[in-house]
Amino acid sequence: MVEKRKTMTMNSTIRRQGGAAVMTIPPAFLKLLDLDIGSQVELSVEAGGLIAKPVPQMVRKRYSAAELLRGAEHVAELNSETDWAREGEPVGREVI
Repeated sequence: MVEKRKTMTMNSTIRRQGGAAVMTIPPAFLKLLDLDIGSQVELSVEAGGLIAKPVPQMVRKRYSAAELLRGAEHVAELNSETDWAREGEPVGREVI
């Protein structure tokens, strides 16, 4: 089976911004590639042409507050079990 690729072409001017050379990526191209501002692309030169390919992004798991706090109820118990370690005066080069 032959994969059909949608082709779009557009001219863009390279300009200086600060110490960098930048060019504008039209919104239609971003939409076509499912990219947003801040997305990363891999740049390469092939046969005298500049190729920009999207870098696959890792999907970061979003945690709920309940998931982040799971186990926090045991902190008081752990603190009471280690109270002995906080008793007494420094005996060496402890940072207090």
